[in-house]
Amino acid sequence: MSTRIVVTGTDTGIGKTVFAAGLTNLLDGVYWKPVQSGLEEETDSEIVRRLADLPAERVLPEAYRLSAPLSPHRAAEIDGLAIDAGNIMLPPTQRPLIVEGAGGLMVPLNRETLFIDVFARWGAPVVLCARTGLGTINHTLLSIEALRRRSIPLLGVAFIGEEMTDTQRTIAEIGKLRVLGRLPRLDPLTPDSLAAAMRTSFNAAAFREDQP
Repeated sequence: MSTRIVVTGTDTGIGKTVFAAGLTNLLDGVYWKPVQSGLEEETDSEIVRRLADLPAERVLPEAYRLSAPLSPHRAAEIDGLAIDAGNIMLPPTQRPLIVEGAGGLMVPLNRETLFIDVFARWGAPVVLCARTGLGTINHTLLSIEALRRRSIPLLGVAFIGEEMTDTQRTIAEIGKLRVLGRLPRLDPLTPDSLAAAMRTSFNAAAFREDQP
């Protein structure tokens, strides 16, 4: 079985999609966003394809494409749909599969099921993306606790933002997890600058260890 990694975050808008693009490129993998909410602007799949410089066949089609940029459960209701979370299955691939969730762990897919419930069913290892700014210790430790309460394997945390040495150390020590690296904010953000930053900040081998 090829490597399967779920990329999730402590919140929305922290840079998770940029990290997912960088990781897909770093591992020479395939990207999948199961549920896309919001279609008027560039979608996450389109962002990843552009930033990772991927051919079309290495960005898998979403299971659900929802018009409004809202929580999936509400966006689906507006579109007159009901998300069947039980039918969202990890697709088989020959390359490493990078799966990006929506927002944080507790984002509802419908009125009964959260994204974290689907992650628990999949059993694939998770990379938790966390920003480095104020408030991240609380958000990150809560996310770690939620993952562990459901016995979801956690590869480690990937920080996004400026260096905050004590904050990063505190999360690693109290959360008792591995820091995989830190992706700085990039200006300009291009395929080349992202690929270079990922190679500098992360070790691809850390994502290729034996997994369930």
